[in-house]
Formats: sequence, structure tokens, C-alpha cells
Amino acid sequence: MSRIIAHVDMDAFYASVEQRDHPELKGKPVIVGGSAEQRGVVAAASYEARKFGVHSAMPTVRAMRLCPHAIRLPSHFARYREVSRQIRDIFNALTPLVEPLSLDEAFLDLSGKANTVKEVKALAQSIKQQILDTTQLTASVGVAPNKFLAKIASDQNKPDGLFIIRQNEIEAFLDELPLKKLWGVGPATRRRLEKMGIETMAHLRQCSLADLVKQLGSHGAHLWKISQGQDDREVTPDRPYKNISRETTFAEDLVDRDVMKATLQELCESTINNVRKHNLQGKTLHVKVRLGDFTTLTRNITLSWPTQENGVAWHTIEKLFDQKVDLQGQGVRLLGVGISGLSDHNSGQLPLFPYEEMVGH
Repeated sequence: MSRIIAHVDMDAFYASVEQRDHPELKGKPVIVGGSAEQRGVVAAASYEARKFGVHSAMPTVRAMRLCPHAIRLPSHFARYREVSRQIRDIFNALTPLVEPLSLDEAFLDLSGKANTVKEVKALAQSIKQQILDTTQLTASVGVAPNKFLAKIASDQNKPDGLFIIRQNEIEAFLDELPLKKLWGVGPATRRRLEKMGIETMAHLRQCSLADLVKQLGSHGAHLWKISQGQDDREVTPDRPYKNISRETTFAEDLVDRDVMKATLQELCESTINNVRKHNLQGKTLHVKVRLGDFTTLTRNITLSWPTQENGVAWHTIEKLFDQKVDLQGQGVRLLGVGISGLSDHNSGQLPLFPYEEMVGH
């Protein structure tokens, strides 16, 4: 294998941490997220709950209808971050090329660490075993020549899975892959592709690049490239923070604005918790919305004073979404929240003005 890229994805991470810390929950359907009464959304669901069709980003009220006997728990991000740091230490001891995607997943560049498929498999199994020994949690690992394929591979045998894609297996593997598995292919794009007679990955790979670009623009070029199994992106370790953000993509476009706002509130809380973890504060807050047709809207507000307060951040994000985001009658496939203009937090320095005076005009 020329490059050896691993994608490590913890299995139902938040829910698994709760089941580990509360043994009485093992084997039971667990939902982590906001309450149904407060229009909450599911942050994670145990595999016992997933059997009933429950998945992350689903409105909690719908999840509880699908699985009425599920046990719902609030998110405990401080605990999840603590466990995530333990896992990160395992990665960093193995390679300096670690790119975290979230608390529960990361890319690792293992090039040069193994020479044969047998050695690659042993290395991946070692990573899984170290995580299990340290945290009592299972992880699924995908290994491939690039990031795109490694991420798809990690999802093949979940939970507690291991899947390796060799260079000479890429084309055969992609031929069996549903279009929905490609990044950026949601229902709207699938419908457009089907109108072009493209129903499988094999069809997509055989389609001309010019036709895809004509129909889908730069997004078509991206889809053509990954349909060939091509992805030249490097594994990029942490850099000094310029901004901190969280976003989530939905399996089906969201149409309920209240659910969108509940999701934004969860993303905002996670973002600000991360800001606090790094002892930072930020001045500009951002909302990102990707519509069903892949139009991406970004809106921001700059405060007069940097903050790391959840209340200030959410008040700002809610205002942005309510006043500045026009959904154009479409569903939403992605939501994101971010904060930039970061600086070290000085606990002795407090805002002199109420929230309304902090918001820039």
C-alpha cells in the first residue's frame, strides 16, 4: 500500500460512554440528547436503540416514538472530552500525523509503519485493542490508501469493525457502494444523477467529467474524482486555532425549523465548550446552512467584546438564524456553528456592556 491512512471511529461514542459508566444501562436502548419537551435532538444512540430506526440528529420526540422504552440521558460533554483525550494519547504515541474530526473520530497517517497487508491488519487491531484496554470501549477502523476510502471503510463492519481496502481492490469495492455513501450525495443530488442515468458508483465513474461539471458544476468534478477512488488530501494534525466550529450533515433534509434551531443550539453548546476547554474566547459567531440543492449560506455577527459564554453565543446564533437565513422554501442538509476572532481568555476581564451592546452593527 502506497499510503496507509486509517480512520478510527468510536462506536456510538456518547451512548457507549454512558453505558460503560452506568453498567445497568448495558444491553438497553440509550438515547443521548435533548428532551422531547424542549424540541431536543438525538446526539447519539446506542446500537440497541438503532435497531428501532433511531439515529443521531433525529428529533428526540420522533426517536421516543420509534423506541418508547429507550432511556434518554442528557449530554455530558466534559466526560466525553476526557475519554477522547485518552484515545488521542494512544494515537499520538503511534504517529504525529493525527487529524481529529470530532471527539469520537480521527484520521491517522500510518505510512511507513507497516509493509504488508498482514502487518497493516495487526497494526489496526493493536489500535483497537489499546482503545479497549484503556477505555473499555470499542472502535471501528477503516484502512485504505486515502482519507475518502478509509472513512467509508470504517463504517463497513460496525460496531467493533475492521475493514481494509487495498489499492487493487478500490474499483471492485466502489462498484458495490451505494451512491448515498459518497460524501455530498444527498437525496436532491441523487435525483439529479438518476435523471442523467447514473444509479450506481460504476455508472458515476464511467460518466464523463465534462457532463458532470455541466450538470453539477465544481461539485460534479469532486464527485467524479472520488468515484475514481482519488483523494490526495493529507492527514493534517492540529494547527493553532483560527476558529472553532461544529457541523452536522443529515441523512434526510430537515424541514422543521424548530428542529433546525434545536440542532443549532446543540452545536453551539459543543462549540463553546470546546472554546472553554482551550481557555479561549471569540468575537465573531458564524452560522452555516447548506440547503437541499447544495447552496451554502454563511452568516456572521461580530460582537463588541469577545466571549466564551454559552448564553451570549446562543442568543447571537439564534438571532442570525431567525433574521438572516432565508431557506428559500428548501430543506436543510447541513447545519454548522462556528466562532472566530479567537484570543486567550482572561478570567479577570469581563464585558462592560449587556449583550445588546456587545453585538456589532
